[in-house]
Amino acid sequence: MIFRDDRKDSTISIHAPVFQSLVIPEKFQHILRVMGTNIDGNRKVMFAMTAIKGVGRRYANIVLKKADIDLDKRAGECSEEEVEKIVTIMANPRQYKIPDWFLNRQKDIVDGKYSQSETHALLLKNLTSANLDSKLREDLERMKKIRAHRGLRHYWGLRVRGQHTKTTGRRGRTVGVSKKK
Repeated sequence: MIFRDDRKDSTISIHAPVFQSLVIPEKFQHILRVMGTNIDGNRKVMFAMTAIKGVGRRYANIVLKKADIDLDKRAGECSEEEVEKIVTIMANPRQYKIPDWFLNRQKDIVDGKYSQSETHALLLKNLTSANLDSKLREDLERMKKIRAHRGLRHYWGLRVRGQHTKTTGRRGRTVGVSKKK
């Protein structure tokens, strides 16, 4: 779509959203089951992978590039081999030369390993994303136990990440001010 602005001598181009083609391929899957999560087959692969807990857009992007899968492809159009390749790369990110700083579980306090939490939990210990939640809970309990600043803020129920708390985040009833007579 192109609009013309009469006040200035310029054209403004607005991109129309890209829709899925009307012809659905034979092997199209509307819902994929990957790593214990249902993935919408109508979404593009990169954005569909973000439904997996612990996988964001950047991590999904690098996994797809390592697997040589087109980013414009819909998740339902992926073949079984491509899905298996995605799962193996997510299971062993360091073997496929994904840098340590890209992973969301760096230098684990217990075993000192670098890993991507959702895959580490699911494939190595054969559990679901509940393990990711338990890891986060263990971290919070450890911070509370060693009386770290973040642990104390969690314990007190206050903001943790340095936000201002003078006016926002108040709880309880509002206390009015009585006017002086």
